[in-house]
Amino acid sequence: MCGIVGYIGRRNVSNVIMVGLERLEYRGYDSCGIATVSKTKDNGRIQIRKTAGRLQQLKEILDRDPLNGVIGIGHTRWATHGKVTDENAHPFTDNSRTVALVHNGIIENYREIRAGLKKKGCRFVSTTDTEVIVHLLASYYLAGKRRDMVSAIRKTAAKLRGAYALAVVSTLEPDRLYAVKTGSPLVIGQGQNEYVLASDAPALIGIAKRMLPLQDGEVAVMTARGVSVTDLKGRKVDHQFSKLELKEKAITKGRYPHFMRKEIFEQPGVIRSNIARRFRGRNILMDPEFLLYPDEVEHTRRIVIQACGTSYHAGLIGRYYFEKFCRLPVSVEISSELRTSEFIYDGETLMLPISQSGETADTLAALREAAVREIRSLAVLNVRRSSIDREADSTVYIHAGPEIGVASTKAYTAQIFTLLVLALYFAHIRAEQGCKGSMTRREFAEVVRAASRLPDQMRRVLSLDRQILEVARKLSAAHDFLFLGRGINYPTALEGALKLKEISYVHATGYPAGEMKHGPISLVAEGVPVIGIAPKDSVYQKMLSNLAEAKARNGRIIAVGTAGDRDLAELAEEVFYVPKTPEYLSPILAALPLQLLAYHIAVLRGCDVDKPRNLAKSVTVE
Repeated sequence: MCGIVGYIGRRNVSNVIMVGLERLEYRGYDSCGIATVSKTKDNGRIQIRKTAGRLQQLKEILDRDPLNGVIGIGHTRWATHGKVTDENAHPFTDNSRTVALVHNGIIENYREIRAGLKKKGCRFVSTTDTEVIVHLLASYYLAGKRRDMVSAIRKTAAKLRGAYALAVVSTLEPDRLYAVKTGSPLVIGQGQNEYVLASDAPALIGIAKRMLPLQDGEVAVMTARGVSVTDLKGRKVDHQFSKLELKEKAITKGRYPHFMRKEIFEQPGVIRSNIARRFRGRNILMDPEFLLYPDEVEHTRRIVIQACGTSYHAGLIGRYYFEKFCRLPVSVEISSELRTSEFIYDGETLMLPISQSGETADTLAALREAAVREIRSLAVLNVRRSSIDREADSTVYIHAGPEIGVASTKAYTAQIFTLLVLALYFAHIRAEQGCKGSMTRREFAEVVRAASRLPDQMRRVLSLDRQILEVARKLSAAHDFLFLGRGINYPTALEGALKLKEISYVHATGYPAGEMKHGPISLVAEGVPVIGIAPKDSVYQKMLSNLAEAKARNGRIIAVGTAGDRDLAELAEEVFYVPKTPEYLSPILAALPLQLLAYHIAVLRGCDVDKPRNLAKSVTVE
């Protein structure tokens, strides 16, 4: 989940890399570092500056002790192996300081490699898995008289087990930047006689006009004049660069103090643009990458949705849509659990992996398990040309735009909306085929009309911001929160609790309200905030009863309810009112006040909402 950057060109190398690292800091911010290669009379010299902590500390070091050079690599770390120390920060060099590299991923067999290298006299300065790579690579590179870095990379890759993306430089070749990847993302950006390498596309903006995602098992060699790519067997690979569509405005905070706040307030616009993109009269339009044909929809007998974290919660709501509108049985699995399960699905099952980044390691691994069993897949993603995008049989994009804040907000509501669109598309196809229980045209038209009202309704919910801030002031000192929901809004309770945990470090748990009497009600005590999601829907009366039970035990009831609900107002200390909407759309509206509540509590507690401790945006390691 680390971020890596490399650059070769005429610009100030350390400045370019620092900007790139700033844009990738959401991938990890435990430590950071830069290595540059400067030319000398004979070959080159590696210079390194690195530190535990945030990029600001590295900036201060560089202000005192600048780097120069013609080529460089940088890293921002999310710690896996080894504590957060200066010694464990990247980049790493071999003992002769001939080779330097940065690494994103996990090497599973690093202990045995380390033991073998120690016997050969290698001296280790860190406790990371990464350091074994640079010593192993240098041992191949420096063996014999002929220096062949690509050959050394291939030999090193053959010894490594795990996931990795590497950027490599050498003092013997100060005009070349090397890269290789297996499992972890890596993209190359092409500028004007310059190239930039990064874990994610935002780091390319301002330099590159075009980009090229590397595939697994590919080795790239970059000079100021061009790029060559080969596979691990030495065969040349021909790739075409494509236009870099990201704009700098999309990855800046603008007038907002935090990316998370900006992204919360972008949600009405995201849904509005998706409505315009997807609905054309009685037709639903899909992306060109959507390759699931009507007969495949007709023959689908079961759907399995698999995802992690916030995407998993969106998947739980997606289950409701497919079962309600398509009458298809759906299971929703946590990716890390699914990939190690018995995997009893067959060819009539359609898998829906959901991932904002398209690089989530466990989701990708479960997708690969499905592919081995010839189970079709339809990915729900935000990032084009990501690993899951390339490996899934078909893709539908949520079109949320770049999401920088670690805690997902706009991607979550865009995922829910996209799952609704998919369910409607399936329902439309099944109706044309005369499937039993199919949706009527009138029902379809009503869903589209209701969905078209969402952007304005979302804006009205976001206008509650000041009220939510005042409630956050009252609750910010609380140590425990209980989130309750039923039916389609049980996942909303899970997501509300997750948001609060992620960014404010407060213990919060989400439960189905009907389970309260089976144990969790023991958590309710004097002053414990109980956040109830209680719109006027099919389970409304039951939710009122559950909240009354919590209030009887001195819980502080904070509710999300439908505008004008006086009964809920009598029961709750505070109510965040959302506009009336059909039950199936209520999770999109109910999510917004919970996102704002978590945001304000985190800010009041002095937390870094965009970069919460121990977390990273893209979970690319297992």
